[in-house]
Amino acid sequence: DAGAEVHGYALAPPTEPNFFTVADVPSRLASSTIADIRDAETLTRAMQAARPEIVLHLAAQPLVRASYDAPVETYATNVMGTVNLLEAVRRTPGVKAVVNVTSDKCYENREWAWPPYRENEALGGADPYSSSKACSELVTAAWRASFLAAAGIHLASARAGNVLGGGDWAADRLIPDFLRALDAGRTLAVRSPGAVRPWQHVLEPLDGYLRLAEKLHEEGQAFAEAWNFGPDEDDARPVRWIVAHLCGQVSNATWQCDTAPRPHEAGTLRLDSSKARSRLGWHPRWNLETALAKTLEWHRAWRRGEDMTAFSLAEIHGFEAAEGAR
Repeated sequence: DAGAEVHGYALAPPTEPNFFTVADVPSRLASSTIADIRDAETLTRAMQAARPEIVLHLAAQPLVRASYDAPVETYATNVMGTVNLLEAVRRTPGVKAVVNVTSDKCYENREWAWPPYRENEALGGADPYSSSKACSELVTAAWRASFLAAAGIHLASARAGNVLGGGDWAADRLIPDFLRALDAGRTLAVRSPGAVRPWQHVLEPLDGYLRLAEKLHEEGQAFAEAWNFGPDEDDARPVRWIVAHLCGQVSNATWQCDTAPRPHEAGTLRLDSSKARSRLGWHPRWNLETALAKTLEWHRAWRRGEDMTAFSLAEIHGFEAAEGAR
């Protein structure tokens, strides 16, 4: 609706149902290539056929626990996939701006409650997923310095918090797990109720990525660096708060702590997004309570059989009209 010609490149949706088909995303794309970013040849062909000016790289193996089960696939996708993407950019005339979306988990987690992580903190990762995202940041810095800046291609990275929103049916995520348990009449098993995360609606970082891409396209290298997009300080809350809030919004929802042994996951994550506020004019529009309410509203509308393309577009327009925090 904003006037851009959008081309997509991704794996087939990993769940059924999924947002891609439920909201009829293909009908709004100029082209859609179902393929793997580990396939460098196919990726380059698709990039050259699309001839984009702006590239947003969001493809990933996105789950911490899955990275323990498939570490090689995680590194191949998140690290070499980034290499393949940036090499395809180098071989495609006309690209001006690239945003590589990594993760808040790319930081070396020191389990501190304060201060939140800033863009100049050390990178690291105690699990394969987090480490792979830190590696993707290093690849980004190397390709920017070695190849892209000199070619006039402006490359930045973006690090967002834990996103919520309608249309997510992925495994091992809190809100989808809550909704599945609710539909099945089961008690939700919560792995780490004390874990603190920077929760935000998915439209918040997407707004940030587009603002960043626009700045890269129009003003160039001054914005070719790392950027955090996280919620306000008050919305970095423990998992137990999220679950208790959701249980208060619906009937017959219950939860309990899952005490089974599990691989390591970070206990506390907070992001400092003051740079994005001051230099991009970006700020969160919906607080956490609103983000959760919007997520439940989306899934209720889907269950009612509403047109989810129209519903999702209306949600986006409502987000754009919201003033939010400053």
